[in-house]
Amino acid sequence: MNRSTALRGLVTGSLVLCSAAALVAPAGASSDGLDITGGRGALLSVEKGKTLTATDVVAALDDKMDASAVRYGVATYVVRYRTIDHAGAPTIASQLLVLPENGDPSVSVVSWLHGTIVTKTDVASVRTDTNDYRAALLFASTGSAASAPDYVGLGKDSPGRHPYGDPRATVSATVDALRSARTVAHGMGRALERKVQVSGFSQGGPAAMLVGRALQQEGADRYFRLGALAPTGGPFDLSTFEAAAADDQIAKSGIYLAYFVTAWNRMYGGLYDSTGEAFKAPYDTKVDELFDGYHTPEDIMKELTLVSRDLFTPEFLEKIRHPEGVLKRKLRALDTTCDWRPHVPVQIFHGRGDQDVAFAHAEQCGAQLKANGAKYTLTNLGNYDHNASVQQALPRIVRFFEESSKQSRGAVVRQRSTATTATVTDGLR
Repeated sequence: MNRSTALRGLVTGSLVLCSAAALVAPAGASSDGLDITGGRGALLSVEKGKTLTATDVVAALDDKMDASAVRYGVATYVVRYRTIDHAGAPTIASQLLVLPENGDPSVSVVSWLHGTIVTKTDVASVRTDTNDYRAALLFASTGSAASAPDYVGLGKDSPGRHPYGDPRATVSATVDALRSARTVAHGMGRALERKVQVSGFSQGGPAAMLVGRALQQEGADRYFRLGALAPTGGPFDLSTFEAAAADDQIAKSGIYLAYFVTAWNRMYGGLYDSTGEAFKAPYDTKVDELFDGYHTPEDIMKELTLVSRDLFTPEFLEKIRHPEGVLKRKLRALDTTCDWRPHVPVQIFHGRGDQDVAFAHAEQCGAQLKANGAKYTLTNLGNYDHNASVQQALPRIVRFFEESSKQSRGAVVRQRSTATTATVTDGLR
């Protein structure tokens, strides 16, 4: 991705700033659980973006994915809201909210969680040429409200740096995005349904499982409940993923690992006391500033090598291969995002051609679900690379969510058996 492409992808056209007061319901509406009191999830501002017809949505998908499920036009909004960061401190986050133009007063909800992003403005709320933007359009065009949070530290107005992969910040930004989305919809006379279908790609795969567990087990919100899960292309065993990056066994190993260690050392400490302990010269003097959220991937790749053994000191790579202390403790949370029992339909998507995240990660997720007695399906998307695989997955996720919604609405969900059913499918369906 180069700078000129990024600039061309910025949202163009006139955005009309809508008054938050015009969209927020009166205070009396809080009796139904709607949070409009100024706490987490409180709406700060709404920018009305584009209104697209169904034909426009098909054109926006740009032959990147199957558009046969598109049925409705959509309206896009950039929503700023209150949330907390990895340390629990108040901060501001943003999301792309896309609502279907189908006239239904009650709308199902999809939460879409994006993959690794290093530049603040490379998010769906800003750029219209990304898979994340297209994903939100696709979900909304089938009749669901699509909430696509930028995460903490990403987006035009979120302060500070992105706490890359931090579970607390991931869940808070996502759940608070849903709260603010509900406020926006409520102000338009529409209600978001309680059950949320959660999906995400790459970094967003484990994020989806974290959010799902928070909604189901931890009561993350007093209104929203988990409806279905569809993680895609996720590194579900982060310890193994980072060790593979240390051994240059994945594409762009050095960049992934540099982003990870600079973010985690800043958040948690204990990885290194000075950049010279982790990075070889001359990279040690420039690496931290490159991951400030304002440098593009092109900027970073010009300054850093993609090869971990050339970027890091041998001693530090050994620390990544054999983590101890705070690194080992923090990694465990992201090695076990699938280690629970969802009570909703679960479908894992991954492509065997993925050179960034090995298919074994999807199998690891499935194994953890199976050990907990959960039902799931694992679908191999075929011989596609990392980014192409999500384009293959999204139309299937749409179908999976539609089927899950029909089942949920048609009957009261009951616990049927403690036996595990695990189905593995290959190829295109």
